[in-house]
Amino acid sequence: MLDDLKVIHERDVQDALGVAAKQWQQLKHVYETGGTKPEIANCSNIIVGGMGGSALAAMIVSSWPGLDKPFEIVRNYDLPAYVDEKTLFIASSYSGNTEETLAALNKAEELGAQIVIICSSGKLAERAKEKGYMHYVIPSGLQPRMAVFYNFTALIQLFEEAGTAQKGSLDELRQAANWLGEKAEELLPTIPTDKNPAKRIALELVGNSPVIYSGVKFFPAAYKWKININENAKNIAWCNYFPEFSHNEFQGWASHPVEKPYKIVDINSSLEHPRIRPRFEITEKLLSGRRPSPETVIPEGDTLIKQLLWTIQLGDFVSIYLAILNGLDPTPVELIEKLKTELKNI
Repeated sequence: MLDDLKVIHERDVQDALGVAAKQWQQLKHVYETGGTKPEIANCSNIIVGGMGGSALAAMIVSSWPGLDKPFEIVRNYDLPAYVDEKTLFIASSYSGNTEETLAALNKAEELGAQIVIICSSGKLAERAKEKGYMHYVIPSGLQPRMAVFYNFTALIQLFEEAGTAQKGSLDELRQAANWLGEKAEELLPTIPTDKNPAKRIALELVGNSPVIYSGVKFFPAAYKWKININENAKNIAWCNYFPEFSHNEFQGWASHPVEKPYKIVDINSSLEHPRIRPRFEITEKLLSGRRPSPETVIPEGDTLIKQLLWTIQLGDFVSIYLAILNGLDPTPVELIEKLKTELKNI
């Protein structure tokens, strides 16, 4: 089925595969910002308030390049008690209308935090204009999960210009983008299943609930796989990371029934802490016969950022091919939109 271009076009009505193939271009976007630039050098901590894909972009920053100040991601209506005038608060929402992020922004303003806005439009854009906040305008027209690289690029530009991220991070990201574009060509629908790892993995996952595991550095990639399998394939999925997995969830796999309706994907990079890879190996040995054998993904690339981006991109394609196998259009998220509508009426 996945080699039948007619079926793919019939089910991928809004060309999610085409969007995925061009996501690398988002990493080369250059932002022009207006508003008052905060004095980030004088900030003692940084918080990103965001949900879903907007929070995910900040998660990637935590793995690469990392920051020289305490950094927290808030997926909530409220903020930590330590927030004050020396906090940089970044309100991040693709639509600009995420109610949790707007509520957290209100709290940040009450506490006197310095503010930056990242969004495409909506109420956050209006607030940025009204208050004169520094505003990174993300190009519109995409589903939020398909614009994560735009958001990530905005954060890297902000943090490097402020001297909070390592100098040269933005250049390294641009170089990685070109390489990622070349790797995307290996995952296109015109590449047959026997030569296309995304199609092959999707065929392994179909009809089951995927569980994605990684080490800490690659957890943003594992989480992106989960998001996309949920939203693109409309398929339940979970994720977790080592070493935390070893202290609780590991034991959970030992219970009956032995035949479990799951598929395991292990994202296993040599760039994780050296104690992580042995945990993958010992886990598979001790749980053999108690859970499905994992589909192991070895990230490609000679740097951490290349490996992270490659793994995320692979998962994007896997989730879209899985949607096609499920007989679904990957792009719409009608149930989420209904939820938002219901919440507005309360």
